[in-house]
Amino acid sequence: MKIAYTIAPARGDTDLLLCRFAQELGVRGLKSAGTVQINTECPDAGPCDMDVRVLPDGPVIRISQSLGPEAKGCRLDPDALETAVGLVRISIRPETDCLIVNKFGKHEADGRGFRDVIADALSLDIPVVVGLNALNKSAFLDFTGGLGEELVPDMRALIQWLERASISFDKAARADAAC
Repeated sequence: MKIAYTIAPARGDTDLLLCRFAQELGVRGLKSAGTVQINTECPDAGPCDMDVRVLPDGPVIRISQSLGPEAKGCRLDPDALETAVGLVRISIRPETDCLIVNKFGKHEADGRGFRDVIADALSLDIPVVVGLNALNKSAFLDFTGGLGEELVPDMRALIQWLERASISFDKAARADAAC
């Protein structure tokens, strides 16, 4: 099973890392699918707005909802998340080089969200990289049967893992050498 996950210690760092990872894959001529999260700080110092960009070229979908300044509950907009899931599901092709999922979160832990998309990608032998937080690590490990490989939150680690998991890098290197 070609699935890896990363957990960055600081809030928002996993999102930034996966966004840069997706950009690097594009620079290398590789085809990615999935989502990366873009957080926008709110001027009132409240929780940030959360958007996801459907890879490779959009759209950008707001997945957070404003619940008011006193709200303490989850701000995720489940309908918006499922819209992103649907767009990613129809974008996956056998020639996709990597599926990037910004987060295996509560919805995935509960059996919804990107779970089926991840399974579809794995069934097509597409490598999958997932952002994870410690709260959902146990559910993720259950989902993968403990076969998900933990990567340090570092661009080099992600690239090296994908190089090991995929022949696409070899194809890209041969194409560059032929030029």
